[in-house]
Parts: sequence; C-alpha cells; structure tokens
Amino acid sequence: MILERRGMAEAGRRPSLGERHRRIIRELVAQRIAGDILFSDDIGKAMRKWRRYFGLRQSELARLLGVSASVISDYESGRRKSPGAIVLRRFIEALLDEDERRGGQITRRLAQAAGIASILPSLVDIRELSVPVYVSDFVKLIDGVLLVPPPGKRLIHGYSIIDSIRAIETLSGSDFMMLFGASTERALIFTQVSTGRSPMVALRVFDVRPPLVVIHGPKPENVDGLAKRLAEIMKVGFAVSLIEDVSELAERLRSSL
Repeated sequence: MILERRGMAEAGRRPSLGERHRRIIRELVAQRIAGDILFSDDIGKAMRKWRRYFGLRQSELARLLGVSASVISDYESGRRKSPGAIVLRRFIEALLDEDERRGGQITRRLAQAAGIASILPSLVDIRELSVPVYVSDFVKLIDGVLLVPPPGKRLIHGYSIIDSIRAIETLSGSDFMMLFGASTERALIFTQVSTGRSPMVALRVFDVRPPLVVIHGPKPENVDGLAKRLAEIMKVGFAVSLIEDVSELAERLRSSL
C-alpha cells in the first residue's frame, strides 16, 4: 500500500531549503512539547503550561480545535481523562500553527533553546511515523538494495536523512545524537557517501544500533567491506538507496509514509 502513492512527490513542487528547515524545526519542537506533556506528573497542567507559553486563551485554543472552551478547561483541570495521541497531536499542531500565523517567534525560541539550530545544516529531513513499517517495506520504498538484513522483522518508527559531510564537519557527539529524534528505532539515511565506512564507524563508536542504516551515493558493488562487516557485528540492517536525487528521496518518504 505504501508503494501506491509513489511518484506523488515527483509531481509536486519540492520544498526550498528554508521550507525544509522550517519543517524540521516544527517536527523537533513538536517532539519536545509532546515529551514534556507525556512525562509530566499532571498532563492537564502541562497542557495549560504550553497553552499559556504560546500566549493562547482557552477560548482561542478551543476555536482552533473546533471544541468548546469547557473541553479545554476540563482537560487542564483533570476533570476529563488525559487526552489520547490524536487529541494531543491536534493540540500541539494547533499551538504551532497559530504561532506560525503570528510569525513563528515562539517556535524559533524553543528551537534555539533546544540546540536544534546547530544540527539543521546536517539534516535533510527528520520525521516520526504515526504507523511503523517493516524494514523490508521501507527498503522497497527507497528503491533500496538490502546488503545486510537485520535479525527478525524489525520495525521502523521514524527516519532521519543526514548530510554525512556536514555532520562530520560540524557536529559534536551530543549534536550527533540529536539526529535520532524521538527514538533510535528508525532508519538513518546518510547522503554524500562514497563507500559507507564512515557512517558505520561512527555508529559503532557511539554504540547506536538502529533497525536500518541506508547510504546514498555509492553503487552496491562499491560499498566498503568493513561497513557491511560492522553492520553484521552490530546486527543492524544495511542498505543502499538507488534513488539518484536526495530531494526526490526525501519527498517520496514524506508523501508515502
């Protein structure tokens, strides 16, 4: 099913660098807000905190969500049980949408405080999936060749597309770990790769073992033997994407998952 919408991205306009950065910032800020709410001792109070931080009255937020102000009040006071994932997602999206309409200052402030700006040049895209997919389906979607299969049927809960040269040149160890987003159970896609050795060595050093590592650049026959060997040792899926253009790769994932 995920393959049926292939080509939708090619038919549409590809986002500019500025648009892509705004999308990444929004994704990471949303993760931070969601994590803060979910790990709070009082979810209702955490929701109220973020509503106030974004400068919205209960009536304004209710209008954005299409509910009555009493519903917002009930969530914040604890009279209504904690919201599920769908409600929480709509809540966060409403905050971010309204901030964007007002100029996006609060979102940018949060991004700066979280150190997101330092990793932006190294990120082509990052995303958490609402529905996880199997490694085999993900590899098909990116026109991939699976060189080292992961053990079992591992699921991918998100993906990060990383400019490997910029990452090597600019990122510290803590910055590098931010590329994993909300979970290490994701596909890490490294672009501008010649043989695949450097990304696998970096993952070995940090001892991070995602379900799938994808390299973009070399042909399968040119992949370094050590890279494949490290994938086997770490029990990490290892693949090459044959999609030539990185923007096409990013937009295909966005439109299909």
